[in-house]
Amino acid sequence: MSETKKLHLTAFMRPVSLHTGAWRYPGAYPDANFNLTHLKSFIKKLEDAKFDAFFMADHLAVLNMPVEALKRSHTVTSFEPFTLLSALSVVTDKIGLAATASTTYDEPYHIARRFASLDHLSNGRAGWNIVTTGNPESAKNFGLDEHVEHSERYKRAREFYDVVTGLWDSFADDAFLQDQESGIYFDPAKMNVLNHRGDELKGWPVIVQAGQSEPGRQLAAETAEVVFCSPRDLDSAKALYADIKGRATVVGRDRNHLKILPAAFIVIGDTVEEAKAKRLKLDSLVHYDSAIASLSIALGSDASAFDPDSPLPADIPDTNASKTSRAGVLKLAADEKMTVRQLAQRYGGYTGLAFVGTPETIANEMETWLAEEAADGFTVVFPFLPQGLDEVTQRLIPELQRRGLFRRDYEGTTLRDHLGLPRPKNRFFQ
Repeated sequence: MSETKKLHLTAFMRPVSLHTGAWRYPGAYPDANFNLTHLKSFIKKLEDAKFDAFFMADHLAVLNMPVEALKRSHTVTSFEPFTLLSALSVVTDKIGLAATASTTYDEPYHIARRFASLDHLSNGRAGWNIVTTGNPESAKNFGLDEHVEHSERYKRAREFYDVVTGLWDSFADDAFLQDQESGIYFDPAKMNVLNHRGDELKGWPVIVQAGQSEPGRQLAAETAEVVFCSPRDLDSAKALYADIKGRATVVGRDRNHLKILPAAFIVIGDTVEEAKAKRLKLDSLVHYDSAIASLSIALGSDASAFDPDSPLPADIPDTNASKTSRAGVLKLAADEKMTVRQLAQRYGGYTGLAFVGTPETIANEMETWLAEEAADGFTVVFPFLPQGLDEVTQRLIPELQRRGLFRRDYEGTTLRDHLGLPRPKNRFFQ
């Protein structure tokens, strides 16, 4: 492995933990999702540890789960991403600020303006996570009776990207003269009017993409600079990495200008056994109502009527929800021959890639993933806060730095600097 190759690490911070029992863990902050004082503390710790970015997912509707399960979830609400990231931009200097924004239920002008504003407020630290919105309940919040079809969501997303980035290129870098003597503020010749006409739709923050379906991979290859993904193991991660990077090369992009950062749930202990015990304690705090609801969301079908102690039924109907999530459930059930109860408990806690061990064993695993081209780094998911975040920043990061796998200081001030990404050329002004 090249001595100069280092990990990129972003922090998944909305919700502050994906584990539904996180808010109940002894010593955890139960209001961490919706407490600005806590969130300011978290981002300052992440910046001190030199993380690339603070990453916020977003929901456009309350998760479609039964009320009995919903009342146990700490993901019911959180701050609106742009409002929170704007506030956090003034208490930080270098860490990136990335947020999810939907191409299905928003308009290009709104997205372009919000991210351009955040990018200017933060001096070049904004990132846009492009999503097509998988939750069918979202449609109702936007006046629709039915969710937009999967293929149509991705078709719109591809055109949406072209419009947003075209709007970002509206002005040449030297368009704003601000000449007080002559009274000329900007040069109209250096402003482009997009006048887009297409099938779907009438600064340059970093582009993040999170879909793993076939159209999602192609969208990532054509547009993304960072891919947030969720492979379950090293082999599947290597296949995904090679596929997306290969597609990027085919469309004429530099594969090094696309960073693949799988989500990684990290639990640290003094020994591997202690770390495993922490995870078991955390899983034990997940109520079965929440567990079966989480499984229902992942499947896109109501699993509450399934026999808890039998395998998944073979005749679960296909739906218009996320294809990637559903496929993951079916594969996990088949690979590990799990009952509905076992599967629900796994999904009720956290079912994705997990590194559970000591700082040394986890660093070993991360080094392997980097060396074998399974990842360019990770999107860190914390098990509970503040303890889980403190253990990563105070114990794992120093171990990675000791091995030369992670930076000891930022080498620039923008998110593009941290990720080693060039700024795209303005398509209208050279």
